Amino acid sequence: MNPKVNFFFENTTQWKEEFEKLRIIALSTELVEDLKWGCPCYTFEGKNIFLIHGFKEYCALLFFKGALMKDPDHILIQQSKNVQAARQVRFTDVQQIIDLEKELKAYMFEAVEIEESGVKVKMKKTKDFEISEEFQQKLNENFELKKAFESLTQGRQRAYLLYFSSAKQSKTRESRIEKCIPQILDGKGLND
Repeated sequence: MNPKVNFFFENTTQWKEEFEKLRIIALSTELVEDLKWGCPCYTFEGKNIFLIHGFKEYCALLFFKGALMKDPDHILIQQSKNVQAARQVRFTDVQQIIDLEKELKAYMFEAVEIEESGVKVKMKKTKDFEISEEFQQKLNENFELKKAFESLTQGRQRAYLLYFSSAKQSKTRESRIEKCIPQILDGKGLND
């Protein structure tokens, strides 16, 4: 038990009982407990295995390489179509956690085995991400924008592509693109 992580458990109001039960299960694995991204994170030899986090509708265990796990109980959930590696097990009450305790421990140990094996999740390349028609048109019209976008890191490029393409309406995509053009030209990422 890491005293630094106590902050998370002591200051939470929603999911308190669920978080405490997940912590007990996590600590039984003898993984190292740490606080990362403001959440309890469990590591093996310095590598992130899973974390505990909460949302308005549910709390969850997030396995960083969940996409590589077997999931015989069909409990792993891909948060969104854009999440490539991580998978969650979601809970809405403590009884669900109690009922799945044996399975959760097995998943935790499988996640450690995957990390020990050194296998990596095959991630999509930036070129595999959809470029919205509106953004492609801007790139075709503006050489400086195209050059600036191509000089961004792959991660920054993907962030913009996901942000632009996630808008349902063309008008919204155009508005997002217009607002981001100055940032792109300045060599900045979406959240810089």
